[in-house]
Amino acid sequence: MAQFEEVSQKSKLHPKPEGLTLQYGTAGFRTQAKHLDHIMFRMGLLATLRSKKTKSTIGVMVTASHNPEEDNGVKLIDPMGEMVTATWEGYATQLANAEQDSLLKELKVVIEKEEIDMSEPASVYVGKDTRPSSASLSHAVLDGVSSLGGKTHDYGLVTTPQLHYMVCCCNTHGSYGSPTVEGYYQKLSQAFLQLTQNVPNRTDDQKRLLVDGANGIGALKMREMEPFLRSELQVVLSNDGSSGKLNHMCGADYVKVQQKAPQGMNMGVGERCCSFDGDADRIVYYYTDSKGCFHLLDGDKIATLISTYLKELLTQAGLNLQVAVVQTAYANGSSTRYLEDVMKVAVCCTKTGVKHLHHAAQEYDIGVYFEANGHGTVLFSKAAQKQIQELVKDPNTNDEKKRAVKLLESTINLINQTVGDAISDMLVIEAVLAIRGMSVQDWDTIYTDLPNRQLKVTVSDRRVIDTTDAERKAVTPAGLQDAIDSLVKKYKNARSFVRPSGTEDVVRVYAEADTQESADSLAHEVSLAVYRLAGGVGDEPKPLH
Repeated sequence: MAQFEEVSQKSKLHPKPEGLTLQYGTAGFRTQAKHLDHIMFRMGLLATLRSKKTKSTIGVMVTASHNPEEDNGVKLIDPMGEMVTATWEGYATQLANAEQDSLLKELKVVIEKEEIDMSEPASVYVGKDTRPSSASLSHAVLDGVSSLGGKTHDYGLVTTPQLHYMVCCCNTHGSYGSPTVEGYYQKLSQAFLQLTQNVPNRTDDQKRLLVDGANGIGALKMREMEPFLRSELQVVLSNDGSSGKLNHMCGADYVKVQQKAPQGMNMGVGERCCSFDGDADRIVYYYTDSKGCFHLLDGDKIATLISTYLKELLTQAGLNLQVAVVQTAYANGSSTRYLEDVMKVAVCCTKTGVKHLHHAAQEYDIGVYFEANGHGTVLFSKAAQKQIQELVKDPNTNDEKKRAVKLLESTINLINQTVGDAISDMLVIEAVLAIRGMSVQDWDTIYTDLPNRQLKVTVSDRRVIDTTDAERKAVTPAGLQDAIDSLVKKYKNARSFVRPSGTEDVVRVYAEADTQESADSLAHEVSLAVYRLAGGVGDEPKPLH
Protein backbone atom coordinates (compact mmCIF):
# COMPACT_ATOMS: atom_id res chain seq x y z
CA MET A 1 0.00 0.00 0.00
CA ALA A 2 2.98 2.30 -0.57
CA GLN A 3 0.94 4.22 -3.15
CA PHE A 4 -1.40 5.40 -0.38
CA GLU A 5 1.44 6.38 1.95
CA GLU A 6 1.83 9.73 0.18
CA VAL A 7 -1.93 10.32 0.32
CA SER A 8 -1.84 9.64 4.03
CA GLN A 9 1.06 12.07 4.60
CA LYS A 10 -0.22 14.84 2.33
CA SER A 11 -3.81 14.69 3.58
CA LYS A 12 -2.48 15.78 6.99
CA LEU A 13 -1.50 19.07 5.33
CA HIS A 14 -5.14 19.48 4.20
CA PRO A 15 -7.08 18.34 7.30
CA LYS A 16 -10.88 18.17 7.35
CA PRO A 17 -12.59 20.27 10.06
CA GLU A 18 -14.49 17.81 12.25
CA GLY A 19 -18.24 17.59 11.74
CA LEU A 20 -18.30 19.62 8.50
CA THR A 21 -20.49 18.01 5.82
CA LEU A 22 -20.96 19.27 2.26
CA GLN A 23 -22.96 17.98 -0.70
CA TYR A 24 -21.74 17.84 -4.33
CA GLY A 25 -24.59 19.42 -6.29
CA THR A 26 -25.21 20.72 -9.83
CA ALA A 27 -22.61 23.41 -9.17
CA GLY A 28 -20.14 21.03 -7.54
CA PHE A 29 -19.10 22.03 -4.00
CA ARG A 30 -19.66 25.65 -3.06
CA THR A 31 -19.24 27.38 0.31
CA GLN A 32 -17.01 29.83 2.16
CA ALA A 33 -13.45 29.48 0.89
CA LYS A 34 -12.03 28.88 4.38
CA HIS A 35 -13.87 25.51 4.57
CA LEU A 36 -12.58 24.12 1.28
CA ASP A 37 -8.90 23.22 1.55
CA HIS A 38 -9.49 19.52 2.39
CA ILE A 39 -12.23 19.32 -0.28
CA MET A 40 -9.81 20.53 -2.97
CA PHE A 41 -7.16 17.99 -1.99
CA ARG A 42 -9.74 15.19 -2.07
CA MET A 43 -11.17 16.30 -5.44
CA GLY A 44 -7.60 16.07 -6.75
CA LEU A 45 -7.60 12.45 -5.55
CA LEU A 46 -11.02 11.74 -7.09
CA ALA A 47 -10.13 13.34 -10.44
CA THR A 48 -7.05 11.10 -10.58
CA LEU A 49 -9.19 7.99 -9.99
CA ARG A 50 -11.71 9.19 -12.61
CA SER A 51 -8.86 9.67 -15.09
CA LYS A 52 -7.51 6.16 -14.45
CA LYS A 53 -11.03 4.72 -14.80
CA THR A 54 -11.88 6.53 -18.08
CA LYS A 55 -8.29 6.40 -19.46
CA SER A 56 -8.83 10.09 -20.29
CA THR A 57 -7.93 13.57 -19.09
CA ILE A 58 -10.28 14.97 -16.42
CA GLY A 59 -10.75 18.64 -15.49
CA VAL A 60 -10.95 20.30 -12.08
CA MET A 61 -12.20 23.89 -12.01
CA VAL A 62 -11.80 26.03 -8.88
CA THR A 63 -14.62 28.60 -8.92
CA ALA A 64 -17.83 29.66 -7.18
CA SER A 65 -19.31 31.30 -10.29
CA HIS A 66 -21.78 34.08 -9.34
CA ASN A 67 -21.34 33.67 -5.55
CA PRO A 68 -19.77 36.47 -3.45
CA GLU A 69 -15.98 36.84 -3.50
CA GLU A 70 -15.44 35.23 -0.09
CA ASP A 71 -16.91 31.93 -1.33
CA ASN A 72 -15.24 29.38 -3.54
CA GLY A 73 -16.02 25.99 -5.00
CA VAL A 74 -14.91 23.16 -7.25
CA LYS A 75 -16.37 21.23 -10.20
CA LEU A 76 -15.11 18.09 -11.94
CA ILE A 77 -15.20 17.89 -15.74
CA ASP A 78 -15.67 14.58 -17.57
CA PRO A 79 -13.77 13.52 -20.75
CA MET A 80 -16.02 15.16 -23.38
CA GLY A 81 -16.10 18.40 -21.42
CA GLU A 82 -19.41 17.56 -19.77
CA MET A 83 -20.28 17.52 -16.05
CA VAL A 84 -19.16 14.50 -14.06
CA THR A 85 -21.69 11.61 -13.90
CA ALA A 86 -24.17 11.26 -11.01
CA THR A 87 -22.46 8.17 -9.54
CA TRP A 88 -19.21 10.07 -9.23
CA GLU A 89 -21.02 13.06 -7.70
CA GLY A 90 -21.96 10.57 -4.98
CA TYR A 91 -18.32 9.50 -4.56
CA ALA A 92 -17.32 13.18 -4.35
CA THR A 93 -19.74 13.70 -1.45
CA GLN A 94 -18.57 10.53 0.36
CA LEU A 95 -14.90 11.42 -0.05
CA ALA A 96 -15.45 15.04 1.03
CA ASN A 97 -17.26 14.06 4.21
CA ALA A 98 -15.00 11.19 5.32
CA GLU A 99 -13.32 12.03 8.63
CA GLN A 100 -9.54 12.25 8.48
CA ASP A 101 -8.87 8.68 9.69
CA SER A 102 -11.29 7.04 7.24
CA LEU A 103 -10.21 8.86 4.07
CA LEU A 104 -8.10 5.95 2.77
CA LYS A 105 -10.93 3.51 3.46
CA GLU A 106 -13.35 5.63 1.39
CA LEU A 107 -10.78 5.95 -1.38
CA LYS A 108 -10.43 2.16 -1.55
CA VAL A 109 -14.24 1.77 -1.69
CA VAL A 110 -14.30 3.80 -4.92
CA ILE A 111 -11.32 1.90 -6.36
CA GLU A 112 -12.96 -1.48 -5.63
CA LYS A 113 -16.47 -0.51 -6.77
CA GLU A 114 -15.18 0.93 -10.05
CA GLU A 115 -12.52 -1.80 -10.48
CA ILE A 116 -9.86 0.83 -11.14
CA ASP A 117 -6.45 -0.35 -12.28
CA MET A 118 -4.14 1.83 -10.18
CA SER A 119 -1.23 1.21 -12.55
CA GLU A 120 -3.03 3.22 -15.29
CA PRO A 121 -1.55 6.68 -15.88
CA ALA A 122 -3.68 9.70 -14.92
CA SER A 123 -3.92 13.20 -16.39
CA VAL A 124 -5.78 16.12 -14.81
CA TYR A 125 -6.27 19.67 -16.14
CA VAL A 126 -6.72 22.34 -13.45
CA GLY A 127 -8.07 25.89 -13.81
CA LYS A 128 -9.08 28.67 -11.44
CA ASP A 129 -11.00 31.96 -11.34
CA THR A 130 -9.78 35.31 -10.00
CA ARG A 131 -10.91 34.95 -6.36
CA PRO A 132 -8.19 35.69 -3.78
CA SER A 133 -8.59 32.15 -2.37
CA SER A 134 -8.32 30.35 -5.73
CA ALA A 135 -4.51 30.22 -5.87
CA SER A 136 -4.02 28.24 -2.63
CA LEU A 137 -7.10 26.09 -3.24
CA SER A 138 -5.98 25.06 -6.74
CA HIS A 139 -2.61 24.19 -5.17
CA ALA A 140 -4.44 21.75 -2.88
CA VAL A 141 -5.99 20.10 -5.97
CA LEU A 142 -2.52 19.70 -7.51
CA ASP A 143 -1.31 18.13 -4.23
CA GLY A 144 -4.14 15.60 -4.38
CA VAL A 145 -3.35 14.58 -7.96
CA SER A 146 0.38 14.24 -7.38
CA SER A 147 -0.06 12.17 -4.20
CA LEU A 148 -1.70 9.46 -6.36
CA GLY A 149 0.99 9.80 -9.01
CA GLY A 150 -1.17 11.68 -11.55
CA LYS A 151 0.17 14.21 -14.07
CA THR A 152 -1.30 17.73 -14.05
CA HIS A 153 -1.49 20.64 -16.45
CA ASP A 154 -2.19 23.83 -14.52
CA TYR A 155 -3.93 26.32 -16.83
CA GLY A 156 -3.97 28.98 -14.11
CA LEU A 157 -6.58 31.68 -14.71
CA VAL A 158 -9.26 30.52 -17.18
CA THR A 159 -13.04 30.80 -17.50
CA THR A 160 -14.97 27.65 -16.56
CA PRO A 161 -16.06 27.05 -20.22
CA GLN A 162 -12.44 27.39 -21.38
CA LEU A 163 -11.39 24.52 -19.12
CA HIS A 164 -14.32 22.39 -20.37
CA TYR A 165 -13.12 23.17 -23.91
CA MET A 166 -9.49 22.20 -23.12
CA VAL A 167 -10.56 18.84 -21.67
CA CYS A 168 -12.68 18.07 -24.75
CA CYS A 169 -9.87 19.12 -27.14
CA CYS A 170 -7.40 16.88 -25.33
CA ASN A 171 -9.64 13.79 -25.33
CA THR A 172 -10.69 14.21 -28.98
CA HIS A 173 -6.98 14.43 -29.90
CA GLY A 174 -7.33 17.91 -31.36
CA SER A 175 -10.36 17.27 -33.59
CA TYR A 176 -12.43 19.70 -31.47
CA GLY A 177 -9.63 22.28 -31.41
CA SER A 178 -6.25 22.95 -29.88
CA PRO A 179 -6.18 22.67 -26.05
CA THR A 180 -4.65 26.12 -25.40
CA VAL A 181 -6.21 29.47 -24.52
CA GLU A 182 -4.79 30.83 -27.78
CA GLY A 183 -6.34 27.90 -29.68
CA TYR A 184 -9.71 28.77 -28.12
CA TYR A 185 -9.44 32.43 -29.18
CA GLN A 186 -8.37 31.46 -32.70
CA LYS A 187 -11.17 28.95 -33.27
CA LEU A 188 -13.91 31.27 -32.02
CA SER A 189 -12.63 34.49 -33.62
CA GLN A 190 -12.09 32.81 -36.99
CA ALA A 191 -15.68 31.50 -36.99
CA PHE A 192 -17.01 34.91 -35.91
CA LEU A 193 -15.08 36.74 -38.66
CA GLN A 194 -16.33 34.23 -41.25
CA LEU A 195 -19.94 34.83 -40.14
CA THR A 196 -19.71 38.62 -40.15
CA GLN A 197 -17.54 39.12 -43.26
CA ASN A 198 -20.53 38.87 -45.61
CA VAL A 199 -22.65 41.41 -43.75
CA PRO A 200 -22.74 44.63 -45.82
CA ASN A 201 -22.18 48.11 -44.37
CA ARG A 202 -21.97 47.37 -40.67
CA THR A 203 -21.46 50.71 -38.93
CA ASP A 204 -19.25 51.23 -35.89
CA ASP A 205 -22.43 51.69 -33.84
CA GLN A 206 -23.63 48.24 -34.92
CA LYS A 207 -20.25 46.74 -33.99
CA ARG A 208 -20.22 48.40 -30.55
CA LEU A 209 -21.17 46.31 -27.52
CA LEU A 210 -21.03 47.26 -23.84
CA VAL A 211 -19.84 44.30 -21.74
CA ASP A 212 -20.05 43.99 -17.94
CA GLY A 213 -17.29 41.54 -16.94
CA ALA A 214 -18.62 41.07 -13.34
CA ASN A 215 -15.13 42.02 -12.09
CA GLY A 216 -14.20 38.42 -12.81
CA ILE A 217 -12.24 36.08 -15.05
CA GLY A 218 -14.49 36.80 -18.07
CA ALA A 219 -13.28 40.42 -18.17
CA LEU A 220 -9.65 39.28 -18.16
CA LYS A 221 -10.20 36.81 -20.98
CA MET A 222 -12.29 39.26 -23.02
CA ARG A 223 -9.32 41.68 -22.94
CA GLU A 224 -7.03 38.90 -24.19
CA MET A 225 -9.43 37.99 -26.97
CA GLU A 226 -10.05 41.51 -28.33
CA PRO A 227 -7.08 41.60 -30.76
CA PHE A 228 -8.30 38.34 -32.36
CA LEU A 229 -11.63 39.98 -33.28
CA ARG A 230 -9.90 42.67 -35.39
CA SER A 231 -12.38 45.40 -34.44
CA GLU A 232 -15.30 43.50 -36.06
CA LEU A 233 -16.65 43.70 -32.53
CA GLN A 234 -15.85 46.85 -30.58
CA VAL A 235 -16.15 45.91 -26.94
CA VAL A 236 -16.52 48.58 -24.27
CA LEU A 237 -15.61 46.68 -21.10
CA SER A 238 -16.78 47.77 -17.65
CA ASN A 239 -16.39 46.03 -14.27
CA ASP A 240 -13.11 44.66 -15.58
CA GLY A 241 -11.75 43.73 -12.15
CA SER A 242 -9.34 46.67 -11.88
CA SER A 243 -11.24 48.26 -8.98
CA GLY A 244 -14.60 46.63 -8.16
CA LYS A 245 -15.38 43.47 -6.22
CA LEU A 246 -16.30 40.20 -7.98
CA ASN A 247 -20.08 39.91 -8.61
CA HIS A 248 -20.79 42.88 -6.33
CA MET A 249 -23.70 44.86 -7.83
CA CYS A 250 -22.70 43.59 -11.26
CA GLY A 251 -22.70 40.40 -13.35
CA ALA A 252 -25.44 38.40 -15.07
CA ASP A 253 -27.06 37.12 -11.86
CA TYR A 254 -27.35 40.61 -10.35
CA VAL A 255 -28.86 42.05 -13.55
CA LYS A 256 -31.33 39.16 -13.96
CA VAL A 257 -32.51 39.15 -10.34
CA GLN A 258 -32.57 42.93 -9.78
CA GLN A 259 -33.91 43.67 -13.28
CA LYS A 260 -31.60 46.65 -13.56
CA ALA A 261 -28.26 47.67 -15.07
CA PRO A 262 -25.05 46.86 -13.20
CA GLN A 263 -23.16 49.58 -11.40
CA GLY A 264 -20.19 51.01 -13.24
CA MET A 265 -21.71 50.84 -16.72
CA ASN A 266 -22.52 54.02 -18.65
CA MET A 267 -25.36 53.01 -20.95
CA GLY A 268 -26.63 55.29 -23.67
CA VAL A 269 -30.29 55.07 -24.77
CA GLY A 270 -30.86 51.94 -26.88
CA GLU A 271 -27.24 50.73 -26.60
CA ARG A 272 -26.70 46.97 -26.69
CA CYS A 273 -25.28 45.71 -23.40
CA CYS A 274 -24.53 42.32 -21.88
CA SER A 275 -23.29 40.90 -18.58
CA PHE A 276 -21.19 37.80 -17.87
CA ASP A 277 -21.34 36.05 -14.51
CA GLY A 278 -18.28 35.48 -12.29
CA ASP A 279 -16.83 32.48 -14.17
CA ALA A 280 -18.24 33.49 -17.60
CA ASP A 281 -20.61 30.57 -18.19
CA ARG A 282 -23.79 32.72 -18.23
CA ILE A 283 -24.81 35.79 -20.20
CA VAL A 284 -27.81 38.14 -20.34
CA TYR A 285 -28.44 41.11 -22.67
CA TYR A 286 -30.28 44.37 -21.94
CA TYR A 287 -30.81 48.00 -22.98
CA THR A 288 -32.75 51.08 -21.82
CA ASP A 289 -35.33 52.73 -24.05
CA SER A 290 -35.94 56.45 -24.65
CA LYS A 291 -38.23 56.58 -21.59
CA GLY A 292 -35.42 55.23 -19.39
CA CYS A 293 -37.18 51.88 -19.11
CA PHE A 294 -34.89 48.83 -18.58
CA HIS A 295 -35.36 45.83 -20.92
CA LEU A 296 -33.80 42.44 -20.09
CA LEU A 297 -33.20 39.77 -22.76
CA ASP A 298 -32.66 36.57 -20.78
CA GLY A 299 -31.94 32.95 -21.66
CA ASP A 300 -35.42 32.45 -23.17
CA LYS A 301 -34.89 35.35 -25.59
CA ILE A 302 -31.40 34.06 -26.45
CA ALA A 303 -32.71 30.53 -27.17
CA THR A 304 -35.47 31.98 -29.36
CA LEU A 305 -33.05 34.15 -31.37
CA ILE A 306 -30.58 31.32 -31.98
CA SER A 307 -33.12 28.55 -32.70
CA THR A 308 -35.11 30.62 -35.21
CA TYR A 309 -31.86 31.61 -36.98
CA LEU A 310 -30.79 27.96 -37.20
CA LYS A 311 -34.21 26.87 -38.43
CA GLU A 312 -34.12 29.48 -41.23
CA LEU A 313 -30.63 28.37 -42.33
CA LEU A 314 -31.67 24.70 -42.39
CA THR A 315 -34.66 25.57 -44.59
CA GLN A 316 -32.44 27.61 -46.96
CA ALA A 317 -29.91 24.78 -47.10
CA GLY A 318 -32.67 22.22 -47.78
CA LEU A 319 -31.58 20.11 -44.80
CA ASN A 320 -34.20 18.00 -43.07
CA LEU A 321 -32.86 18.29 -39.51
CA GLN A 322 -34.94 18.90 -36.40
CA VAL A 323 -34.19 21.91 -34.20
CA ALA A 324 -35.62 21.67 -30.68
CA VAL A 325 -35.50 24.11 -27.78
CA VAL A 326 -35.13 22.59 -24.31
CA GLN A 327 -36.64 24.69 -21.53
CA THR A 328 -37.46 24.36 -17.84
CA ALA A 329 -40.71 25.25 -16.09
CA TYR A 330 -39.20 28.71 -15.47
CA ALA A 331 -39.23 29.59 -19.19
CA ASN A 332 -41.66 32.43 -19.84
CA GLY A 333 -44.95 31.19 -21.30
CA SER A 334 -44.72 33.75 -24.14
CA SER A 335 -41.46 32.24 -25.39
CA THR A 336 -42.94 28.73 -25.40
CA ARG A 337 -46.03 29.91 -27.31
CA TYR A 338 -43.96 31.87 -29.84
CA LEU A 339 -41.63 28.94 -30.54
CA GLU A 340 -44.39 26.33 -30.85
CA ASP A 341 -47.16 28.34 -32.53
CA VAL A 342 -45.35 30.90 -34.70
CA MET A 343 -41.96 29.34 -35.49
CA LYS A 344 -43.13 25.69 -35.33
CA VAL A 345 -40.01 24.75 -33.38
CA ALA A 346 -40.26 21.70 -31.10
CA VAL A 347 -40.10 22.58 -27.40
CA CYS A 348 -39.22 20.08 -24.70
CA CYS A 349 -39.55 20.83 -20.97
CA THR A 350 -37.22 19.25 -18.44
CA LYS A 351 -36.31 19.51 -14.75
CA THR A 352 -34.33 22.53 -13.56
CA GLY A 353 -30.54 22.13 -13.68
CA VAL A 354 -28.09 22.34 -16.54
CA LYS A 355 -27.32 18.64 -16.64
CA HIS A 356 -31.01 17.81 -17.29
CA LEU A 357 -31.16 20.35 -20.14
CA HIS A 358 -27.88 19.17 -21.66
CA HIS A 359 -29.02 15.55 -21.54
CA ALA A 360 -32.39 16.35 -23.19
CA ALA A 361 -30.72 18.45 -25.92
CA GLN A 362 -28.60 15.43 -26.92
CA GLU A 363 -31.78 13.66 -28.11
CA TYR A 364 -32.23 15.97 -31.14
CA ASP A 365 -30.37 16.71 -34.40
CA ILE A 366 -29.87 20.21 -33.03
CA GLY A 367 -30.75 20.94 -29.40
CA VAL A 368 -30.78 24.52 -28.16
CA TYR A 369 -30.92 24.91 -24.38
CA PHE A 370 -30.78 27.99 -22.18
CA GLU A 371 -31.91 28.44 -18.63
CA ALA A 372 -33.68 31.76 -18.06
CA ASN A 373 -30.56 32.86 -16.08
CA GLY A 374 -28.54 32.90 -19.31
CA HIS A 375 -26.67 29.59 -19.02
CA GLY A 376 -26.88 27.54 -22.18
CA THR A 377 -25.50 26.39 -25.51
CA VAL A 378 -26.40 24.47 -28.68
CA LEU A 379 -25.65 20.78 -29.31
CA PHE A 380 -25.30 19.36 -32.84
CA SER A 381 -25.54 15.58 -33.22
CA LYS A 382 -22.68 13.84 -35.03
CA ALA A 383 -25.10 12.94 -37.86
CA ALA A 384 -26.23 16.58 -38.22
CA GLN A 385 -22.62 17.83 -38.33
CA LYS A 386 -21.78 15.18 -40.95
CA GLN A 387 -24.71 16.20 -43.19
CA ILE A 388 -23.71 19.87 -42.97
CA GLN A 389 -20.05 19.10 -43.78
CA GLU A 390 -21.00 16.90 -46.75
CA LEU A 391 -23.21 19.63 -48.19
CA VAL A 392 -20.38 22.19 -47.86
CA LYS A 393 -18.12 19.90 -49.92
CA ASP A 394 -20.78 18.98 -52.52
CA PRO A 395 -19.92 20.71 -55.84
CA ASN A 396 -23.57 20.53 -56.97
CA THR A 397 -24.85 22.77 -54.16
CA ASN A 398 -26.42 25.98 -55.57
CA ASP A 399 -25.38 29.43 -54.30
CA GLU A 400 -28.24 30.00 -51.86
CA LYS A 401 -27.76 26.57 -50.28
CA LYS A 402 -23.97 27.00 -50.24
CA ARG A 403 -24.26 30.34 -48.37
CA ALA A 404 -26.68 28.87 -45.79
CA VAL A 405 -24.64 25.73 -45.18
CA LYS A 406 -21.39 27.69 -44.82
CA LEU A 407 -23.06 29.90 -42.23
CA LEU A 408 -24.17 26.73 -40.41
CA GLU A 409 -20.63 25.36 -40.49
CA SER A 410 -19.15 28.57 -39.04
CA THR A 411 -21.90 28.71 -36.40
CA ILE A 412 -20.99 25.19 -35.25
CA ASN A 413 -17.36 26.31 -34.91
CA LEU A 414 -18.37 29.38 -32.92
CA ILE A 415 -20.41 27.44 -30.36
CA ASN A 416 -18.78 25.81 -27.33
CA GLN A 417 -20.83 22.61 -27.28
CA THR A 418 -19.35 21.35 -24.02
CA VAL A 419 -21.12 23.84 -21.73
CA GLY A 420 -22.72 27.30 -21.53
CA ASP A 421 -20.03 29.86 -22.42
CA ALA A 422 -20.66 33.61 -22.10
CA ILE A 423 -17.93 34.61 -24.58
CA SER A 424 -19.00 32.09 -27.23
CA ASP A 425 -22.73 32.82 -26.72
CA MET A 426 -22.06 36.56 -26.99
CA LEU A 427 -20.26 36.11 -30.31
CA VAL A 428 -23.08 33.90 -31.65
CA ILE A 429 -25.70 36.51 -30.67
CA GLU A 430 -23.65 39.35 -32.20
CA ALA A 431 -23.21 37.38 -35.44
CA VAL A 432 -26.93 36.48 -35.67
CA LEU A 433 -28.02 40.09 -35.08
CA ALA A 434 -25.57 41.26 -37.77
CA ILE A 435 -26.58 38.61 -40.34
CA ARG A 436 -30.29 39.28 -39.81
CA GLY A 437 -29.80 43.05 -39.70
CA MET A 438 -31.55 43.28 -36.32
CA SER A 439 -31.13 45.80 -33.54
CA VAL A 440 -31.45 44.76 -29.90
CA GLN A 441 -34.92 46.39 -29.93
CA ASP A 442 -35.99 44.28 -32.96
CA TRP A 443 -34.84 41.20 -31.08
CA ASP A 444 -36.67 42.24 -27.91
CA THR A 445 -40.01 42.70 -29.71
CA ILE A 446 -40.06 39.16 -31.20
CA TYR A 447 -42.44 38.41 -28.31
CA THR A 448 -43.41 40.15 -25.07
CA ASP A 449 -42.74 38.35 -21.79
CA LEU A 450 -45.72 37.65 -19.58
CA PRO A 451 -45.34 39.45 -16.23
CA ASN A 452 -44.09 36.99 -13.59
CA ARG A 453 -43.07 36.76 -9.98
CA GLN A 454 -40.82 34.38 -8.05
CA LEU A 455 -41.14 34.00 -4.29
CA LYS A 456 -39.81 31.58 -1.71
CA VAL A 457 -41.47 30.08 1.35
CA THR A 458 -39.42 28.73 4.26
CA VAL A 459 -40.58 25.28 5.37
CA SER A 460 -39.41 22.91 8.08
CA ASP A 461 -38.54 20.15 5.57
CA ARG A 462 -38.37 20.73 1.80
CA ARG A 463 -38.72 16.97 1.16
CA VAL A 464 -42.45 17.28 1.93
CA ILE A 465 -42.87 18.56 -1.63
CA ASP A 466 -42.48 16.08 -4.45
CA THR A 467 -43.06 17.06 -8.10
CA THR A 468 -43.66 15.45 -11.49
CA ASP A 469 -44.09 16.58 -15.15
CA ALA A 470 -40.69 18.37 -15.25
CA GLU A 471 -41.48 20.00 -11.87
CA ARG A 472 -44.69 21.61 -13.17
CA LYS A 473 -47.03 19.58 -10.89
CA ALA A 474 -46.83 18.89 -7.15
CA VAL A 475 -47.57 15.27 -6.19
CA THR A 476 -47.26 15.83 -2.42
CA PRO A 477 -48.43 17.16 -0.02
CA ALA A 478 -52.03 16.11 -0.74
CA GLY A 479 -54.28 18.93 -1.88
CA LEU A 480 -51.51 21.36 -2.85
CA GLN A 481 -51.77 20.88 -6.64
CA ASP A 482 -55.58 21.16 -6.49
CA ALA A 483 -55.21 24.43 -4.57
CA ILE A 484 -52.73 25.77 -7.15
CA ASP A 485 -55.01 24.73 -10.05
CA SER A 486 -58.03 26.55 -8.63
CA LEU A 487 -55.97 29.71 -7.89
CA VAL A 488 -54.57 29.76 -11.46
CA LYS A 489 -58.13 29.62 -12.88
CA LYS A 490 -58.87 33.04 -11.34
CA TYR A 491 -56.38 34.82 -13.62
CA LYS A 492 -55.87 35.34 -17.35
CA ASN A 493 -52.95 33.62 -19.24
CA ALA A 494 -51.83 32.36 -15.85
CA ARG A 495 -49.77 29.44 -14.65
CA SER A 496 -47.92 28.67 -11.44
CA PHE A 497 -45.77 25.89 -10.03
CA VAL A 498 -43.80 25.15 -6.87
CA ARG A 499 -40.61 23.16 -6.39
CA PRO A 500 -38.31 22.44 -3.44
CA SER A 501 -34.92 24.17 -3.46
CA GLY A 502 -31.97 21.88 -4.10
CA THR A 503 -29.89 23.45 -1.34
CA GLU A 504 -32.01 24.83 1.52
CA ASP A 505 -35.35 24.26 3.29
CA VAL A 506 -37.33 26.61 1.11
CA VAL A 507 -39.97 26.06 -1.56
CA ARG A 508 -39.69 28.19 -4.70
CA VAL A 509 -42.90 29.61 -6.11
CA TYR A 510 -43.27 30.81 -9.71
CA ALA A 511 -46.33 32.58 -11.12
CA GLU A 512 -47.11 34.38 -14.36
CA ALA A 513 -50.25 36.13 -15.63
CA ASP A 514 -51.43 38.85 -18.01
CA THR A 515 -50.51 41.75 -15.67
CA GLN A 516 -47.81 42.25 -13.03
CA GLU A 517 -50.49 42.84 -10.41
CA SER A 518 -52.14 39.49 -11.22
CA ALA A 519 -48.79 37.66 -11.28
CA ASP A 520 -47.90 39.15 -7.86
CA SER A 521 -51.29 38.30 -6.43
CA LEU A 522 -51.21 34.72 -7.76
CA ALA A 523 -47.66 34.19 -6.45
CA HIS A 524 -48.75 35.40 -3.01
CA GLU A 525 -51.84 33.16 -2.91
CA VAL A 526 -49.80 30.11 -3.98
CA SER A 527 -47.20 30.96 -1.28
CA LEU A 528 -49.97 30.92 1.31
CA ALA A 529 -51.13 27.52 0.08
CA VAL A 530 -47.55 26.19 0.37
CA TYR A 531 -47.17 27.72 3.84
CA ARG A 532 -50.42 26.12 5.07
CA LEU A 533 -50.15 22.73 3.39
CA ALA A 534 -46.38 22.09 3.36
CA GLY A 535 -45.33 23.08 6.87
CA GLY A 536 -44.32 26.74 6.53
CA VAL A 537 -42.21 28.21 9.35
CA GLY A 538 -42.11 31.78 10.69
CA ASP A 539 -44.69 34.41 9.73
CA GLU A 540 -47.33 33.77 7.10
CA PRO A 541 -46.32 35.25 3.69
CA LYS A 542 -47.47 38.88 3.38
CA PRO A 543 -49.11 40.28 0.22
CA LEU A 544 -46.69 42.13 -2.07
CA HIS A 545 -48.91 45.21 -2.33
